[in-house]
Amino acid sequence: MNRRALLAAAAALPLAGCTARPAAASDALQLSYGDDESQIAELHLPPGTARVPTAVVIHGGFWQSAYGMSLATPLAADLAQYGIAGYAIEYRRVGNGGGWPTTFEDVAAAIDALADQPRIDLTRVIAIGHSAGGQLALWAASRPSPRVRLRGAVSQAGVLDLAAAYRQQVGGSAVQEFLGGTPEAHPDRYADASPLQRLPLKVPVALIHGNRDAAVPLIQSQTYLAAARTAGDTVTMTELPHVGHFELIDPHNAAWTTCRTQATRLLT
Repeated sequence: MNRRALLAAAAALPLAGCTARPAAASDALQLSYGDDESQIAELHLPPGTARVPTAVVIHGGFWQSAYGMSLATPLAADLAQYGIAGYAIEYRRVGNGGGWPTTFEDVAAAIDALADQPRIDLTRVIAIGHSAGGQLALWAASRPSPRVRLRGAVSQAGVLDLAAAYRQQVGGSAVQEFLGGTPEAHPDRYADASPLQRLPLKVPVALIHGNRDAAVPLIQSQTYLAAARTAGDTVTMTELPHVGHFELIDPHNAAWTTCRTQATRLLT
């Protein structure tokens, strides 16, 4: 699936140290974790005043600026209805200052900013990411010395082996553009960015992938599953029959219910 087709499919979905800005109509807390217009996030909190577990929701779109946080906010809002704070983050992407290393810096800063939110139970924070967001979620779960440590991650059809994704032209030239070159030119970048090459992550991971995914091949998750188990990590995989790429981020689809269930499991 090329980028134009991917964008059209995404648009067709029924998707509805931080400085706080006025809340939006959805009652989500609008946050800024930096000065760039893309360094923003939305925190959807369940009702009440108690501390709550949190899922950082990281959108996909092959790290390209054509795709944004609007893909993540419906999922974050849905999580809040089930007692989980949904934290949808934006970040600089290829085309608006992102790529290596700024996208990684933004994801790290956005997650660490949760430490300033009084209702967040910092012992129960995970990440859930779709497609390219799956790569970022698993990367974030394994980064050293974070201010906010993730206790697990959910990959929704994640791009988890970047060298293989480059060879298979997953997203066309997206991987090369994201990391600024080929695996041969920048082996250190691929080693640092690719969840497969960061094993063991030493946190539980749930993989969810549809067997009819035309954007990110199922073998991405299958290869990661085998390698993670060999490395000693705790990892599960749910292969969804007759499911493509975007059902996983449709809050009205049973595929998303599976993702939410796995997120809840990791938080309990």
